[in-house]
Amino acid sequence: MGLEAVMVVVDNSESSRNGDYPPTRFDAQSDAVNIIFQTVTQNNPESSVGLMSMGGKGPEVLATLTTDQGKILEGLHRTKSKIRGSAHLGTGIHIAYVWHFPLNRVFPLLALKHRQNKSQRQRIIVFVCSPVEENQKDLIKLAKKMKKENVNVDIVLFGELDDDTTKQKLEAFVSEVNKSDGSHLEVFAPSSKLLSDQLIATPILLGESAASGSATSMGGGGGGGGGNEFDDLGFDAAQDPELALALRMSLEDEKQRQEKKAKEEEEATKKESLGNIKEEDENAPLLDKNGEPSSSKKDKDDDDKMDTS
Repeated sequence: MGLEAVMVVVDNSESSRNGDYPPTRFDAQSDAVNIIFQTVTQNNPESSVGLMSMGGKGPEVLATLTTDQGKILEGLHRTKSKIRGSAHLGTGIHIAYVWHFPLNRVFPLLALKHRQNKSQRQRIIVFVCSPVEENQKDLIKLAKKMKKENVNVDIVLFGELDDDTTKQKLEAFVSEVNKSDGSHLEVFAPSSKLLSDQLIATPILLGESAASGSATSMGGGGGGGGGNEFDDLGFDAAQDPELALALRMSLEDEKQRQEKKAKEEEEATKKESLGNIKEEDENAPLLDKNGEPSSSKKDKDDDDKMDTS
């Protein structure tokens, strides 16, 4: 995942009261947001996560980019009492990138675009559990803007869908915004599994290395596969996604350690081979005291004779 600045957008529309993901869809999101924060900051301590909502009267910034999980938890707790209305997906994504927070209508605060660490890759993760009211044409236009600004956008669509319209719109959006397999759509139908457990086994949290193994990457439907890299161990990543993530991180650390060790050994070998090459003393006399060629000159003459023989 690397160094990132991630804005997470939660759906606090009226639909988030639904209990098909117990206890409610909003609570399921809150649990998943915590997992996202922990994963992003554990992968790189300099990465930061922000939070905003997109329901009710309109999108609201709950926490600016931060490494303090307490601010994220406080924002989620504050939003739980503001579940109402419908979701504003297009506006939410746009504001997650650049927002103007009314402070006497003078001072603009900006999110990803004006992040302090410009080395951080920009990413937005959006939870959707309600119908998308924006038309597909407007969403594609927004996707093109995000792609131009090098912003990856991951969308988590979960809960019982009344029809495929919302899914189709989101597939079109992710297909347009996707750049170098950096954006994904994950679709999760109601199940006995926690939303966070399903999310942790997807490319959204596993990073680019797992993108090729996910059936939902690049706008694909159907939710949550984490690849079969543990088949040789007889381990199903979907059964214990937290252990799978820990194993992947451990394997990645070991891979980096082995690569570093191999590089050090290669450099040591080169240094040793260069050390065995004798340098001729430019100031050494060509003849010794007996009038014979000096040792370095003699060796060179012997080599020349062998070459001509």
